[in-house]
Amino acid sequence: MDSQNKPITIFGEVLFDCFSQGSHLERNQEQVLGGAPFNICWHLQALGDSPVFISKVGKDRLGEQILRQAQNWGISVNNIQVDRKHPTGQVQVTLIDQEPHYDIKAECAYDFIEQTELQLDHLKGILYHGSLALRSDYAKQQFQQLCESGQWEIFLDVNLRAPWWNKESLFEWVQQAKWVKLNIDELRELGFDHTDLHLAMKTFKEYFGCEQVIVTQGAEGVTVLSSNGFVRQTPENIADFVDTVGAGDAFTAIYIHGLVRDWSLEKTISIAQKFASKVIGIRGAIPNDQSFYQSVDN
Repeated sequence: MDSQNKPITIFGEVLFDCFSQGSHLERNQEQVLGGAPFNICWHLQALGDSPVFISKVGKDRLGEQILRQAQNWGISVNNIQVDRKHPTGQVQVTLIDQEPHYDIKAECAYDFIEQTELQLDHLKGILYHGSLALRSDYAKQQFQQLCESGQWEIFLDVNLRAPWWNKESLFEWVQQAKWVKLNIDELRELGFDHTDLHLAMKTFKEYFGCEQVIVTQGAEGVTVLSSNGFVRQTPENIADFVDTVGAGDAFTAIYIHGLVRDWSLEKTISIAQKFASKVIGIRGAIPNDQSFYQSVDN
């Protein structure tokens, strides 16, 4: 199976991560292109999957930069809308003890994606979304219209960033998803906090009826529950540590890549873990060099 038979559509935010070390610096910040959906799209484009990216940027300098960098990477910008009223998204990332802390700006362009303005050649295949892009009632409505417009297989990437989520909406999205990825803290925060991880994941899967539950556990690796049972993968030691920004997105990109390439689950999570560890060795979430992807087994 190739990505032409199972196309990939990605819905959500594209923004700039603004890095500072331990305090908010008003000038000379390092601005890095990001946003989980865009990071995943960037990786999948480099891997040859030609994903469709749905988002919105402001009519400003940062928005122009995003459109230019996307085009230079080969990503189609046909469905990156331009908003004259709201600015391009930004996130202040402060690194404390090598862990990122996020201050996500409100009322950004990506909160106002217009479903009626989309130019889609297909309404099927994998539809990826995270929970952050649906933080406003308007975005929830627009996304649900997109879901109902086609025959999608939905991949939900849970991302609990306070105060931008509520349990009622999130549970609705989980129920319509085929694949659900979340970290172990998020699993517990949603009420599946049994001390036995396998039991907590099994309860989650049975409650929502999803096909696969993917739980990341940081340095302890990842556990996946499918209809065939549990698969566990522990990462190797990381040689070069810069920051963990985008590691989860790197993992997700390879996971989706494995789905469209019909890889075994064991192969998928093994390669996904290795690729996520490699991204930890760069600043931010995405590389600017195609050679970065040469070691990924297609």
